[in-house]
Amino acid sequence: MKTTRVSFEFFPPKTADGMDKLRETRAQLAKYNPEFFSVTFGAGGSTRDRTMDAVLEIQQEGFQAAPHISCVSSSKEEIRELLQSYKSHGIKRLVALRGDVPSGEVSSGDFRYAVELVEFIRAETGDQFHIEVAAYPEFHPEARTPAADLLNLKRKVDAGANSAITQYFYNADAYFRFIDQCEAAGINVPIVPGVMPIYNITQLARFSNVCGAEIPRWLRMRLEEYADDIPSLRAFGIDVVSELCETLKVWGVPSLHFYTLNRSGIISNIIENISE
Repeated sequence: MKTTRVSFEFFPPKTADGMDKLRETRAQLAKYNPEFFSVTFGAGGSTRDRTMDAVLEIQQEGFQAAPHISCVSSSKEEIRELLQSYKSHGIKRLVALRGDVPSGEVSSGDFRYAVELVEFIRAETGDQFHIEVAAYPEFHPEARTPAADLLNLKRKVDAGANSAITQYFYNADAYFRFIDQCEAAGINVPIVPGVMPIYNITQLARFSNVCGAEIPRWLRMRLEEYADDIPSLRAFGIDVVSELCETLKVWGVPSLHFYTLNRSGIISNIIENISE
């Protein structure tokens, strides 16, 4: 069986110490020959400079870097400037998202939805960038209906997206059904599963409440049982996520995209498990 390709997502650290730790994480994960490292973009562009710094450092190390661009609260001129900067530095891949509104602010700017950002990127830069967008096997938390959510993805693809990365999930059947629905809707780009390692139940529950990802009841109960025993919880989490990745790999997914939280240890264990 062929080796499954991987990619990794980081967030831009706030401190010099955080950057040093990210370099160590990146060095550990680089041995898996990733397709790219992506770097997130804070709410309302709050990490713009730090995202840029991390992306350029990754590229200078010889890896493909994929900066996130979120458009909420941004003007067309701000996004145009950002695109020109990335183009001038030879960046080839972008992750185009609507993004979150900063806490306490009302959404503003020239863009409302990610599809408008994709259209703008294509109008400004043609085929300069490979554009990734977000997909939601268990539906976006703000989606009116599953059908509306699927139509939103199709609009992004029709606007010029080359591929999509999903929100994380722990039920492989949700992904498989979603792929069937995408194919029926004429969405024919690669849709890469997003994979979230399990570090602790409190953090995972908080993330899931925000993004709409389901933690199956059996999994939540087992994690709560281990809540005060972090080593056992993480060992159990490695087994669960490894089994999920193995199932996806056997099914033939195009690649796996890991949400690293700027850590490498657990992800390395998972990748080693599914490479055996």
